[in-house]
Amino acid sequence: MSSGSTCAVVGCHNNSRKLKNALETFCLEHQQLRKACPCPPPYALHSMPRKEDRKLAWLAALRLKHAPKRVYVCSFHFIDKKPTELHPDPELYLGYDRPPPKKRRKLTRTTLSVTASNQASISEQPPEPHLHSVHTQWEDPSQQDHQYCNRSRRKDVQDKMTQCDEVAYFILQNDADALLYTGIALETFNTLVSTLEGYDNNEFTVPVRDQVLMTLMKLKSNRVIGDLSRQFHISQSMASKIISHWLDKLEEVLRPLIPWLPKETIQATMPEAFKKNFPNATCIIDCSETLLQKPRNLGSRGESYSHYYSHNTVKYLVAVAPCGLIMFVSAAYGGRCSDKFITMDSGILTYLKPGDEVMADRGFTIKDILFERKVRLVIPAFTKKCRQLTEEQVTYTRRIANVRIHVERAIRRLKVYKILSQIVPISMAPKVDKILRICAALVNLREDLIRDTQ
Repeated sequence: MSSGSTCAVVGCHNNSRKLKNALETFCLEHQQLRKACPCPPPYALHSMPRKEDRKLAWLAALRLKHAPKRVYVCSFHFIDKKPTELHPDPELYLGYDRPPPKKRRKLTRTTLSVTASNQASISEQPPEPHLHSVHTQWEDPSQQDHQYCNRSRRKDVQDKMTQCDEVAYFILQNDADALLYTGIALETFNTLVSTLEGYDNNEFTVPVRDQVLMTLMKLKSNRVIGDLSRQFHISQSMASKIISHWLDKLEEVLRPLIPWLPKETIQATMPEAFKKNFPNATCIIDCSETLLQKPRNLGSRGESYSHYYSHNTVKYLVAVAPCGLIMFVSAAYGGRCSDKFITMDSGILTYLKPGDEVMADRGFTIKDILFERKVRLVIPAFTKKCRQLTEEQVTYTRRIANVRIHVERAIRRLKVYKILSQIVPISMAPKVDKILRICAALVNLREDLIRDTQ
């Protein structure tokens, strides 16, 4: 529900509140607020004239079943951007295909004899231009999807700053907005969009910038598809297709941003806390879980049930370098799987070489597996049959905890994307593996997790 004056055209969402918010934004060209800069406002609202004939003409053009008490129409629907003597009524983008009004033919009284040349000139006059409106109403989804911009007029509509590209223009104003809606800085987002230009699907009429923004907003805030479709002025089915398409493409493009670093790079970027106590550390591993909507299939429900959370979950392994970079994220497993099974099945053992050191929690009972590969496992000390740890064991455990905290900080950055910190709908379960890799790559695009490297 919007406040203030709203455009009365069916499907148009322009109102005085949006116009006021637009004037409060910052103009990059003139380095001042838009309400003070010479740039024209994005649109203006024009009230219905008081003359009875013009009022009837406006109501006939709008085709409103129930006209509001005060009728306003924004400048997008006028040929001259405002009512003029030549075009006093709204004629563009009225939410339906309407033929242009037929102009009255001017009768000129001449003599009865008309030359052949005059007849030829009359017959060769160009026809009146036919004005086509743009679909802005909900239509039958079985027939066609909602299209708010004709593909042939896409560039012209974008130049006019219609509703198709207002979202990215108004939402992402600075780094704070970009971090809030996408989880990455504004410059990083712009670079990502330029990289993804070649992966666009011609089926979508929404600009690539808005498509990528919509997908990252789904990952960052986990908003429902209906909410996103309303904000971007498209149908729910179109929004679902866009998000599904870009999840595949983002995973393909961002996969190289989760590299397994060479031993030399790990040593060169190792923080002082590791160099002092664990100079041979290669990675820190830990498992995390994300709640999953209860499956209908009883077998899947049992495999994904986690006794720790008393809920259905997906479980995945994360490996972090000493410098804080996520080097490995496994596929999603059912919450019933143990840490040892995921470690053996995920493929992380193929990256470990003799002489490496892996830090983990007490739950990773994988010492025998790593011993076969000549890899050392660093875990906190166990009490075993003793009632308490010795002084040396307490000191050793504290040193491990001081550096193992970084893998939990990396997982916390992953959980900033609410798609991983809230309940994953069962419809998104087939995409969980790709979502994990995308979120891990986006976390690696942020600033360093540990900043005391030399």
